[in-house]
Amino acid sequence: MPQPVYKVIFQNQNKVYEVYARQIFQSDMWGFIEIEEFMFGERSQILVDPSEEKLKNEFGNVTRSYIPMHSIIRIDEVEKEGAAKISDATAGAGNITAFPMPGTTPGTQRGSDD
Repeated sequence: MPQPVYKVIFQNQNKVYEVYARQIFQSDMWGFIEIEEFMFGERSQILVDPSEEKLKNEFGNVTRSYIPMHSIIRIDEVEKEGAAKISDATAGAGNITAFPMPGTTPGTQRGSDD
């Protein structure tokens, strides 16, 4: 039976990351998702995707990454890996909304006496 492949989409510093990995699970560290065994596509020597190359440089030597749960946009189990990429969050600003943090409600400020 083939090992599952997961596509993880998360937001980090006004960028949307789309990565592929073999292991995804809830961390013992509260509020984090652990990602292990990152996968990067086999590329020809002629065609190089700069976005995937940047991700490979960032995560290529990473054994395990802890992503804050509120940064996760989506996790899908897929049949095979696709191209990992980074895109600007502002490009799809209408589709991505930050998850409200505990203790705050939309339209209020922390510490206000309303």
